Amino acid sequence: VLVPPQGGRKHPEQKMVKVNTQNILFICGGAFEGVDKMIARRIQTSAIGYNAIKSTKELDRSNLLQYVNAQDLRTYGLIPELLGRLPIVTYLNPLDRDALKRILTEPKNALIKQYKKLFEYEGIALTVDDEALDYMVTKAIEFKLGGRGLRAICEMILTDIMFDIPSEKEKKDFVLTLDYAMQMLEHSKLSQLKAA
Repeated sequence: VLVPPQGGRKHPEQKMVKVNTQNILFICGGAFEGVDKMIARRIQTSAIGYNAIKSTKELDRSNLLQYVNAQDLRTYGLIPELLGRLPIVTYLNPLDRDALKRILTEPKNALIKQYKKLFEYEGIALTVDDEALDYMVTKAIEFKLGGRGLRAICEMILTDIMFDIPSEKEKKDFVLTLDYAMQMLEHSKLSQLKAA
C-alpha cells in the first residue's frame, strides 16, 4: 500500500512511501454501544420451532456480546466493504470488580497514583482505604460506567478536598475513608451519569 508520509490532502504532490502489509496485524476495536440490542433481535428472529426456543433459553442474557458476528456489526452501521476486510470478529468480556479495582491502583498511570502525585505537589500524603476503593468500584458497576467512569467518581470524591486541604497548613496527610467517599458522592450529581 502507498502511504503519504505528511498527510494526504495537504501535500498532494509528495512522494508516497511503500508499506508492505504482509506481516502487519490490523486490529479494529471500539465500544459499540447498543450492539447487544441488534444481537438480541437477531437471536430472537432466527428462532423457529420448539428446539430453537429451547436453545434460546440456554443463552447467557447477561453478556450477549459473546454472540456477536459480522451481520450484527452491519446492522449497527459498519459498511460491508470494511467488514469484508475483517476476517475475525470477537468480543471482550465486561470488566468485573477485580479488573476495575486493578485499574484504580495497579497501572503505571493508575488513577489513585495520579491523585497521590497531585496531593504530593501540595506536600500532602494521600492514603486511600481499601473500603473506599471497593465503594468506588461498586458505584462504577451500579451505574454501568465501566473503567472510564472511575475517573468521574474519583473527581466527585476528591476535587473538593484537593482544593481545600492546601489552605489548612497544619494538615500534612489525608486519608480517604469509606464515610468520606459516601458523603461526597451523595452530594454529587452521580445520578446524572447513570447509563440508560
